[in-house]
Amino acid sequence: EIFLALLAREHDAWAADMEDMASAHDALSAGAFADAFARALEKRACMLKLMCMNLYDMEGNSRIENLVAFKTVYAAAREAVAGCLKKFFPRMSDLDRQEFIYALFPFMFGVYPYTTASEKQKEAMELAHLDYPAYSIYEIVRAFVSRLLRTFP
Repeated sequence: EIFLALLAREHDAWAADMEDMASAHDALSAGAFADAFARALEKRACMLKLMCMNLYDMEGNSRIENLVAFKTVYAAAREAVAGCLKKFFPRMSDLDRQEFIYALFPFMFGVYPYTTASEKQKEAMELAHLDYPAYSIYEIVRAFVSRLLRTFP
């Protein structure tokens, strides 16, 4: 429940970042949106780390009132993203926005481990002859969001 509360706080801060982005700009190109979006998500490394942990068990082992509190904040974060998409990409249909969100949110569960490796993990990858390119949260998120938006210039 402590992790879930921390995750809720992080989602709330991220939603505020999305709302700030929407109010700070009248228009954004797909590239500028991907850049701003990636910068905002980069600030939420704690959120991404918690998401890559076993959220399923965190939720399953929490009291219903705490889970509802988290889901309420989570829904607000999703709505903040949807609001940005609606504002900056008016050609997007409701289905387009839903597909963006349902690609983005599962993707976010894996961002942290692909951008942050411990020394032990790096050593294991080296011994296993596994190439480990170093990408930041910003780089991987920006590339992904840019691809999702490539049909919406």
